[in-house]
Amino acid sequence: MEQPSWVWGRGVSQLRRGAAVLAVVASAVLGLGGVHGVASAQPGDFRAAEVPIEQGPPQPDHLAAAWYQKQHPRVVPTGTNDFGCRPDAERPRPVILAHGTDSSAYSDYSAIAPRLAAAGFCVFALNYGGAPGALSYGTEDLRASGWQLAAFVDQVLAATGAAQVDLVGFSQGANVTRYYTNKLGGAPYVGRWVGLASPSYGGVMYGLVPIAQAIPGVLQIFERVTSVAAVQQAQGSPVMTELNAGGDTVPGPEYITIGSRVDEMIQPFGNIALHGPNARNIALQDLCPADLTGHFHMVYDPFVQDLLIGVLDPEHAPEPVCAPVPLGTGIPQVLIAGNS
Repeated sequence: MEQPSWVWGRGVSQLRRGAAVLAVVASAVLGLGGVHGVASAQPGDFRAAEVPIEQGPPQPDHLAAAWYQKQHPRVVPTGTNDFGCRPDAERPRPVILAHGTDSSAYSDYSAIAPRLAAAGFCVFALNYGGAPGALSYGTEDLRASGWQLAAFVDQVLAATGAAQVDLVGFSQGANVTRYYTNKLGGAPYVGRWVGLASPSYGGVMYGLVPIAQAIPGVLQIFERVTSVAAVQQAQGSPVMTELNAGGDTVPGPEYITIGSRVDEMIQPFGNIALHGPNARNIALQDLCPADLTGHFHMVYDPFVQDLLIGVLDPEHAPEPVCAPVPLGTGIPQVLIAGNS
């Protein structure tokens, strides 16, 4: 089990369709050309993301997910990565979920993915950005992770016959999915982009990032003890500057952020929002002031889950039930899981 690294999108775990799944995975491993040509321009050192297929049960929090995944390293949430799924007319776009930093699809989406599948969506998730042999993901170069996502989108479109997907990214996953959409030509193939706790302009880590950026060598040390992806998501980093150059959004997709005013990792709060005519920003506490969910609990908060379903399927949106959530919920689970 990896140690807590206090970075954007921190998860806690390390981290069925026989022939159809094998064909999809083989396509990624062999580096076959993509449906819409994006993946055909992959870098020469491209390495496919992992696509887990062993389905695991829903969990109440990151700690429970970590304990389960410790015994089932290649697990994916219930209802996810069914490459025999075919979207219907009411929900024509498959949903692809992208996890956060030092995490996995199961750690971040063990609760959300089954709800989306039960609501009638075809749901898919990948483990991107892992070092060779790693059991935790989202640690490597964010731009390379964007190429992994591009290849996975191609696989999902080919398997389902859909023309577009909806992308949901938690924390770093929001940046990876937006990099694909905005910088790798993915926009025509994305209907909705949703960022949960999106570090759209990076974070300052309670003011520590500007100090580290001002002292030569400190960011390099931080990268060694955390990850490449963590440093890349600091406010003002070259990668964040590249991601937002030319505008936060591009024509075509609808962009929605769902963020918390008490996010533990992304400060100032305004760094979550996107700006553009096709962008909408939702602040959790504006809808439910008593819900003080922050960064780490975001993907396990029932109110947020209801919001997400409503954003993806406005015609069948559930009515979220506002309930109190104490400040700091989820942090102890992250700490325990990271040290167990």
